[in-house]
Amino acid sequence: MILLGQHSEPRALQGAVDYFKSQGIKVKLTYLDNRTAQVWVSEQDAERAAQLWQEFLSNPYHERYLAASWQTGDTQVKFNYMGKDLNLAQRFVGLHWFLKLMFIVCITVFASFFLIENPQSWLDKLLFNPTEPLSWLTPAIIHFGALHLIFNLSWWLFLGNKIVKQAGNTSLFLLFFISAFVSNWAQYLLVDNRFGGLSGVVYALLGFAWIYSTKLPEEEQLITKPIVGFMLVWMVLGFADVLFISMANWAHLFGLLSGMAIASLQLPKSKTG
Repeated sequence: MILLGQHSEPRALQGAVDYFKSQGIKVKLTYLDNRTAQVWVSEQDAERAAQLWQEFLSNPYHERYLAASWQTGDTQVKFNYMGKDLNLAQRFVGLHWFLKLMFIVCITVFASFFLIENPQSWLDKLLFNPTEPLSWLTPAIIHFGALHLIFNLSWWLFLGNKIVKQAGNTSLFLLFFISAFVSNWAQYLLVDNRFGGLSGVVYALLGFAWIYSTKLPEEEQLITKPIVGFMLVWMVLGFADVLFISMANWAHLFGLLSGMAIASLQLPKSKTG
């Protein structure tokens, strides 16, 4: 058998495998770790399977895959995860050190506002100040509410982990430092310095993942089009000022643009063109 590809979403992958079987293609799964699996097909099915694999990568949650699982009777399949089943603590430990560092820093800063005697003085040191270069980055670690914190950190770990695995450590570092710098300056110049959050960086990760997946369709998608659409609509609603929360809209926009620019400039010509 020959290797067709690999994917880190086992439930979506199982539907694809069931669909391949329904099309008469001999297919086998092997697991690399507690989530990522490889798909192998017979040589005589390789050409047809490659076409179906590209269709799967472009829309891994299409109803045809769920329907195939129902037809094969595998909707209750138990995935052969190695180690403890989806142990969140183990998965966190296995993340890149920079992802874990920023996660811990953001939580620590958020908790500190409730623990120290004068949180306002601490906040003032972290808010953007054009005369303090360190403060050009520190707004990214400030969060003003638990939901704000959870939303940003969830996307930071989810997208950041995917980017590290497929694009490497350098991409993550570039995305964080450049997008934090660009988005914070944009929000300050266009509004004021009363803002904070990792959202600008998160939108940079989104922009990078969007361009990366568009330019490299043969690789596993970093993000799906419906998620990109949702995040873009969310940003537009923020600019329209119809949401129940105040958002740093310009930080979001310039974070998105910086992430897209990094992906466009970083990808090798042999892959982009």
